[in-house]
Amino acid sequence: MSSDDLAISVRGLSKSYTIAQERDRPTTLAETLLRRLRHPLHRVPTETFWALKDVSFDIHKGDVVGVIGRNGAGKSSLLKIISRITEPTEGEIDLYGRVGSLLEVGTGFHPELTGRENIYLNGAILGMTKGEIRRQFEAIVDFAGVEKFLDTPVKRYSSGMYVRLAFAVAAHLETEILIVDEVLAVGDSEFQEKCLGKMKDVSTQGRTVLFVSHNMSAVRSLCTEVIYLVNGRVREVGSPSHAIATYLHNAKTATSGSFEGSRGVRVSDVSFSQFNGESAGTALDFGGSYRLTMDVHSPEPLRAALSISIRDGEGLKVSSIQSVEEGCEFWDLSRVNRITCDLPDLSLVPGDYQLSVALGDEYDSYVQAENALRFSVEPRCVDGSPWSYNKSHGVYRIARGVRVS
Repeated sequence: MSSDDLAISVRGLSKSYTIAQERDRPTTLAETLLRRLRHPLHRVPTETFWALKDVSFDIHKGDVVGVIGRNGAGKSSLLKIISRITEPTEGEIDLYGRVGSLLEVGTGFHPELTGRENIYLNGAILGMTKGEIRRQFEAIVDFAGVEKFLDTPVKRYSSGMYVRLAFAVAAHLETEILIVDEVLAVGDSEFQEKCLGKMKDVSTQGRTVLFVSHNMSAVRSLCTEVIYLVNGRVREVGSPSHAIATYLHNAKTATSGSFEGSRGVRVSDVSFSQFNGESAGTALDFGGSYRLTMDVHSPEPLRAALSISIRDGEGLKVSSIQSVEEGCEFWDLSRVNRITCDLPDLSLVPGDYQLSVALGDEYDSYVQAENALRFSVEPRCVDGSPWSYNKSHGVYRIARGVRVS
């Protein structure tokens, strides 16, 4: 196959990191100097972690390719290498065209510059001329919907506004390859649909899209091919329906009781119980009242908040809980042993669900427990009579008060 047919060619790609294993490391400069004086020959034990190992695939021009896998599978590492943000340890990548990427909120933006100035800055970083940026400027602003704040420094933007503008720049400035990570989840549902539509339009123009998401419905509808990663290796490259089915099947049997992240932070024993303390198991009644609990351990003081997401069997996020939006201040994790969340009316319609947990602050994610708990919701009587369920009801039952007059 000639390079005329390819957008991306990856051969034997591997990426390793060296991880320190020191649990009781110094937390202040004074402690560091004192340890150096007492133990001048002390060496911190390390180990090599392979985020990616021997990854190979080809992506054709005009294809929309999804990258799926559990957290820690190597998806973000792969995109950062393709975007030339970091260098691979082994292997090589051939890129046939300019690359525009949206990997993190605010990527390529300068916080002190206005939205207008950042459009030109980001376009220049992507390799666009001033004339190309000027021709697309109005379309970018209209798509992002930030006209009123265009001359405001972006440091005052919300994360959603950041993403709107960053995606608009990446999608409208005509790079041959567009790379989008799960960062779109920050936007509202209307904007997410708008982005998916734009990516479809981009692909019809012969441009290539590489898309990472945990939303299997979006991957299925948008992508022509899917790369499924497991522990840094390519498990499968194939049609969306087959690769997603393999991923969901493996996800059902891969839950661990304990999830450890960075800085030694650990989440364990995520479970539902009745309000009286009795275990509720994983088969919950529709409309029932439950308490979600989890044990937390941190060896050092870390400022963090809780984020919970619930997805259906297709990986579509159907609900979420943010502790800061519930009026909770950021916690010192070293002082937290257990987190409790009350769900007084579980109105998810009958079906299978998976619950993920994350702890972190505005800058760092200390632990991401993907699929920390899988549970099902069972039908029961509603208002004293059996409720017949079918998929047309959706995923969440809204209380109704219908009257005819």
